[in-house]
Formats: sequence, C-alpha cells, structure tokens
Amino acid sequence: MMDQEIELLCGIYRAFNARDIDGVLVALHDDVKWANAMEGGHVRGHDAVRDYWTRQWSIVSPHVEPVGFRQAEDGAMIAEVRQTIRDLEGNPLEGQTHGLKDKTVGHVFHFRDGKVTRFDVQDAV
Repeated sequence: MMDQEIELLCGIYRAFNARDIDGVLVALHDDVKWANAMEGGHVRGHDAVRDYWTRQWSIVSPHVEPVGFRQAEDGAMIAEVRQTIRDLEGNPLEGQTHGLKDKTVGHVFHFRDGKVTRFDVQDAV
C-alpha cells in the first residue's frame, strides 16, 4: 500500500510541476480538503483546488521536489519536500506578502480508496 501511495504522490508532484492541473485532480477525492499554503486555511473539492492553483500560478512559479517519504502513526503519508518559489520570470522572490517561500516542508496526505482526501503542510522535522 505504501509503495502505491508513494507512486501516486510522485505523479502528483510531476503533474503539479508541469502545471497539469487535471493530472493532479485525477488523484484527488472529489471532496478533497486541500491546504491553502498561500493564504491559510483549506479549500475543498476539485473546483476550489483548481481555482487556488490557477490563482497561485498567476502570481508565482512554485516547484516542489519530494526528497523522502514516511508513514505517520495515523496512516497518513508524509512527504519531505523542498519547495522553490520564483516570480513568473524565474527570479527569486523579494518582498512578497503571501506565505510562500523557499524552504523544506512536510506535506501530509490522507488517503481513502486510493485517492487523496486531505492535504496539509507542516514544518519539516
């Protein structure tokens, strides 16, 4: 099970980095609860995730690279991820007002029936 989840997550990261929103949404439960790392809180469902990422990608150019995976005690999968955030021209950000910046974070994924039902971001441990 863990290997299938890791493979699914690697596909999500590849699709996200390629800006293939449909390639990501196919791996998410219809009623997914997704962390809004830019403004705080969560968005819910495919349309809200699409709107959130479309808005984010119009402001910044993020890249996320998983560097490790582990299973949490509650069964969630935690990906240690190096996120790099650039402006739309590919330059490092300066003076941004949103919460996105270059750092290593933990992405916490909960699954049901082979799809992601919840996504949260935590500080990397």
